[in-house]
Amino acid sequence: MKTAKRIIKGNKFSGRSFLERHSVFFLQLPFLALFFTFILLPVVVAFFLSFTDFNSIQTPRFIGLDNYVNLFTKDTVFMRYALPNTLSFALVVGVMGYILSFLMAWSLAQVTKGWRTVLAVILYSPSLTGSAMMGAVWRVVFSEDKVGYLNAFLLKQGLIQSPVNWLTNPQTLMMVMVLVSLWSSMGIGFLAMLAGILNVNRELYEAAYIDGVINRWQEILYITVPAAAPQMLFGAVMAVVGTFQSGSIGVVLSGGQNPTPGYAGQLLVTHIEDYGFLRYEMGYAAAVSVVLLLMIYGISRLTNRLFAGEDTAS
Repeated sequence: MKTAKRIIKGNKFSGRSFLERHSVFFLQLPFLALFFTFILLPVVVAFFLSFTDFNSIQTPRFIGLDNYVNLFTKDTVFMRYALPNTLSFALVVGVMGYILSFLMAWSLAQVTKGWRTVLAVILYSPSLTGSAMMGAVWRVVFSEDKVGYLNAFLLKQGLIQSPVNWLTNPQTLMMVMVLVSLWSSMGIGFLAMLAGILNVNRELYEAAYIDGVINRWQEILYITVPAAAPQMLFGAVMAVVGTFQSGSIGVVLSGGQNPTPGYAGQLLVTHIEDYGFLRYEMGYAAAVSVVLLLMIYGISRLTNRLFAGEDTAS
């Protein structure tokens, strides 16, 4: 009897110890389930669909590399507009948005805690606004008649003689897209950089001034940026990913036109929507999405090389 009780107690203890040993796994299980369902599984499905001819109704038909061959050899919209527009849009908005986020984060770190919180909420809130609502707000500003805010101001100042078609003119649509995207670029990367700057040890600044630092620019370059390197890297990656994902803003601003007027605002995301949800060529749209995914991955790796330290990059 004593031996049996010891066995039972040992089994109970073993079960509890199993939970204790694998507690980290059980705590991560909800995240892993969501990651598999909404990220990993769609990527795998899109990869396999990119090798098929699929119209979302009939059974996918395997066609090999035909979608990729047509994408790079026959799709003139992709090569002449979508790809160059996406690269230029990501370069301008990503770099300028990253620099602007850092400058705003550094500036907020210099003010008192109460004002810092209020200003951080004001700057962060536009990034939470949906593209449809954001487009509705900015369409009022850039309205193409004389009562639009920008046109009315310019007409009153005598800077223009007639209203400008800001949102349907291929010459100005990309400029408006860049402006709106920069306005909403203070996302999670901005908050990460702000947290990194606030957590820099103040003794480092004192030691730097003793060693010869004479102004704020040297302080930022030699102390703030190296000390907040992990947050700076995170902000850079989020800036890259965010700009590649905000492609539908051109369609929203131009009144739901896809393709955008003169293909001026045609990005890879809108090209995917065009083929996937308007033409129902899901296999071809999946091929474009795979190319976009590879571009984001490659630029993220490059960003990691440029901004990370030697230990992180390795």
